[in-house]
Amino acid sequence: MSTFDRKRKVNDDQNVAPRKKFQRDQAGAFNDRQSHNAVSNHQSSPGSLPPLPNIDEKLEFLGDAYIEVIASQLIYERLPDLPAGRMSQLRESLVKNETLGQYTVLYGLDKRLKQFKRIQNENKQAAWLKIKGDIFEAYVAAVVLSTPDGFSTVKKFLTLLWAPKVDFVVAEPRASIKSKEELGKKLLGKGVTISYVDEREPVIHYGQGKETYYVGVYLTGWGWENQYLGSGKGLSKGVAGQEAAAAALNNHPLIDEIIAARNAFYDQRKEEERQKENLEKE
Repeated sequence: MSTFDRKRKVNDDQNVAPRKKFQRDQAGAFNDRQSHNAVSNHQSSPGSLPPLPNIDEKLEFLGDAYIEVIASQLIYERLPDLPAGRMSQLRESLVKNETLGQYTVLYGLDKRLKQFKRIQNENKQAAWLKIKGDIFEAYVAAVVLSTPDGFSTVKKFLTLLWAPKVDFVVAEPRASIKSKEELGKKLLGKGVTISYVDEREPVIHYGQGKETYYVGVYLTGWGWENQYLGSGKGLSKGVAGQEAAAAALNNHPLIDEIIAARNAFYDQRKEEERQKENLEKE
């Protein structure tokens, strides 16, 4: 073969378009055949989960951003009066890997990974959890970008999927956000303290993306030393504290006795000041 022929063969080989690869690394999603037929004709879903929307192509990026935006919109629309900090906490419970990874397993998306068992066995628990979260995010991105109304489809799907978690917060009895303030106005005074303390470790509800906190409220002052007033629980320390304050305000007759002692102290002080003014006038 001539030098010219060898060069032309090399150049021709270099110009051959490589075969398109559909397999990702360990954090990837599906191979071409699996992804194209991933959930055709609205494959039936496990249990009471809403069915997975159809997808027309496979994508591997942007899912986390779409999920974050949709979660933010959902919380703002359903719970507009929720404090910003509590909104952020609820959103985190919806989008964290523990939650998304659970959906991946429930829908069987993890088993559609090429060499699923090898990837699972070769990764530590935390790494495998992230991979499962990535799989669900990739699926969401694929649905969004597959059709012109993909974002709307995903929003409806995730709204149904997240409904139990959001409804739990909606239905959760909530004390007034001013319960602590009201309790302080009724009980505080010079040298008087109201303490909010953790009564126990938070309870983690695995698979539900939430934690329950337990807080107790105690008073020192007006003749009481570290007096227990009430307890509260909630999905954040702030909510649990407000619940504890609300319980204290309804802790009759103890709260009435403390308020009476406080009022008697101030009534006595006013009387002493009035007598002092009369003496000065004389």
